[in-house]
Amino acid sequence: MRILGIDPGFGTLGYGIIDVVASHVELIDYGAIYTKPREPIPDRLLKIYLELKKIIDAHSPSEAAVEELFFFRNVTTAIQVGEARGVILLTLREKGLPIFEYTPHQVKQAVTGYGRSEKGQIQRVMMKFLRMNETPKPDDAADALAIAWCHFLSRSFPGGARSK
Repeated sequence: MRILGIDPGFGTLGYGIIDVVASHVELIDYGAIYTKPREPIPDRLLKIYLELKKIIDAHSPSEAAVEELFFFRNVTTAIQVGEARGVILLTLREKGLPIFEYTPHQVKQAVTGYGRSEKGQIQRVMMKFLRMNETPKPDDAADALAIAWCHFLSRSFPGGARSK
């Protein structure tokens, strides 16, 4: 099984791809899609759509795990991330991928055993689990790898994954 983990964002969208064979997990790729703040919103959404399609086409994941939105204090940010998330879900569905969603708390709990972990702790754990020589950057990519890892664990234990 090849899992694409996505940390939704409008300015920075993190992605991480892992392969799972039995209980062995291998890092395939990770990174981010960036959009420019001064570009028109439709152009930024189009870039997310086109870049995500390229990533899917290049790596052929079998399932996708996406982080659910959490509380935002800034309404404008929440709307923009929601719009980006809509484009992400549409792209995944267009590509025929099963979509699974996890809250930030579920991801942190799965990766570190503590639902209020800090980003640095998640990065260190992902480095260890995926036998990486360097810290996954940007933070959004590390989060995306954690989301993929969370999905791997949820799939390993029946009743843990929720498909959309």
